[in-house]
Amino acid sequence: MEANNISEHVTHRHRDDVGAKLGMWLFLFTELLLFGGMFLAYAVYRMKYPQQFHISAMEMNTTMGTLNTIILLTSSLTMVLSIAAMQKRNKFLSIIFLLSTLFLGTLFLINKYFEWSHEISKGIYPGSEVLLSKQNGEILYFGLYYAMTGLHGLHVIIGMIVLVFMLVFVINDNIKWDDYVKLENAGLYWHLVDIIWIFLFPLFYLIQ
Repeated sequence: MEANNISEHVTHRHRDDVGAKLGMWLFLFTELLLFGGMFLAYAVYRMKYPQQFHISAMEMNTTMGTLNTIILLTSSLTMVLSIAAMQKRNKFLSIIFLLSTLFLGTLFLINKYFEWSHEISKGIYPGSEVLLSKQNGEILYFGLYYAMTGLHGLHVIIGMIVLVFMLVFVINDNIKWDDYVKLENAGLYWHLVDIIWIFLFPLFYLIQ
């Protein structure tokens, strides 16, 4: 009898789903503070140099920005579907949707690479002679553009790394239909990445 009690004690895993979710929301709040400061800086400088920000935005590839917006919105959908599939005990479908999310994230980064490459090829990058020859407002616009989209791209990469771990957990049954809070928290982080882009897109691409 005592041996059975010991066995049950050993196999029992402590879970605190509420605490895990609360911790994730607190972390996301710190991320919002980080980007919030950058959005505030953007607002101040845009009010100071509205015309120069408008001129600078003419250099942006709106088609590419729109495509990336569609890609990230779709990736949020596949992330939700992956969690829903896990809730319905469909491990295979959850894996498929996770792989789809990773594919869309990769596609976003590839598009962003080509977009940056095109802008850099025109000499539009921080510290370049072309950019330094422009007015202060234009220099600030592109400085903010590279800083904010670059930081967002870093968050996309981090999010994809997290999703790779989630994929491994799902495959190895470390995440199951009755214990998927890790997958939910990863989804929350991915949604944050998408929401930030939704704000970046009009600020840099649609003011032209």
